Amino acid sequence: MSERKIDEATMDNVEILAKLALTPQERQKAMDEMEKILTYVEKLNELDTDQAEPLVHILPEVNVFREDQVTNGDGRKDSLANAPKAKEDQYIVPKTV
Repeated sequence: MSERKIDEATMDNVEILAKLALTPQERQKAMDEMEKILTYVEKLNELDTDQAEPLVHILPEVNVFREDQVTNGDGRKDSLANAPKAKEDQYIVPKTV
C-alpha cells in the first residue's frame, strides 16, 4: 500500500480542531475513512473538466429575488405602547449592575 496521507500528526491536529477525544479504535477508523475520501478526491482530479462550464445551480433560474416591500411598518409605536416606561422611542428599564 502507498504511503498514508493521514498520519498521526494530522490526526492529532484534526482531533484538536474538531474538539474530539477518540478511542484508538475510533481514531483508526477515522483515519481509514479520511484516506478513502482523499483517494476518491484524487480520482476525481483525474477527470478532464476543461470542456465543462462552471455551474452555479442546476436549474436555469436567473435572479429569483424580489424587491423588499414593507407591508406592516416597523411597529415601533405599537411595541412602545405596551412598555411600562418609554422615552424618545426607547424602552426605559431598571438599571442593572
